[in-house]
Amino acid sequence: MAPDVASFIENDLHTEIDASLGFEDEPLQLSASTLAALMDFQNEQEEREQKFAELHKQAEEDFDKLCDGSKDIQDFEEDWQLSQFWYNKATATKLARELLAGADKDTVIAIVSAPSVYAAMKALPEEEIVTQNVFLLEYDERFGVLAGKKRFVLYDFNKPLVLPSEIKNVCDRVLVDPPFLSEECQTKAAMTARLLLKKPTARNDKYKAIVCTGERMANVIAKVYPDTKVTDFHPEHEKGLSNEFRCYATYEGAGWKFV
Repeated sequence: MAPDVASFIENDLHTEIDASLGFEDEPLQLSASTLAALMDFQNEQEEREQKFAELHKQAEEDFDKLCDGSKDIQDFEEDWQLSQFWYNKATATKLARELLAGADKDTVIAIVSAPSVYAAMKALPEEEIVTQNVFLLEYDERFGVLAGKKRFVLYDFNKPLVLPSEIKNVCDRVLVDPPFLSEECQTKAAMTARLLLKKPTARNDKYKAIVCTGERMANVIAKVYPDTKVTDFHPEHEKGLSNEFRCYATYEGAGWKFV
């Protein structure tokens, strides 16, 4: 439920409780609007929990069943304490398609701290998902049900070099969306990106590096990703953000041009 609806319920409850003070003989009764909002909230939570349980069961049984487009990033509530803000559908889909453009079955892709892009990729038509070698690196373990055991990597940007050996220096393409707009976070995420990507001598025309982050990080991005340039694509979030976001990339494609 959106924060404003939850706040409405809380404020309405407090108002009615305050109004009941001093009337010991009268039981507390909630207004129809508060009861309706509370019921909607409870139903929404139950539906979310049920669907999440089903996703978890699928992840345990068969990863291939996860690639059917039935998963939606809205099944996962944003955790603002983890600085989680989902991209809107248009942005997530564009980034997913850019990662897949020109790829083949052997292309290896890593998506770092951008689960909404991973979800959008899984929702694409089957014929567009030309490679199954797509890994999601994420701190929030809930997303293990989205990527499956084989392709979910528990990732903490505070430990940028702690990665499974099988994905080190093997990735052709990387998308990074560091969770925090700080130089420390951006720098550590860049260390991870460098460790994921194939070494320069092994790169070919599949190579793509994409970084989406706040515009005010431009100077940091130029320093830690020297082969990227700012593009004319402005990523947008489902619930909006006060910080202006930009996309930095190593290439020009169908989705953007260099500024």
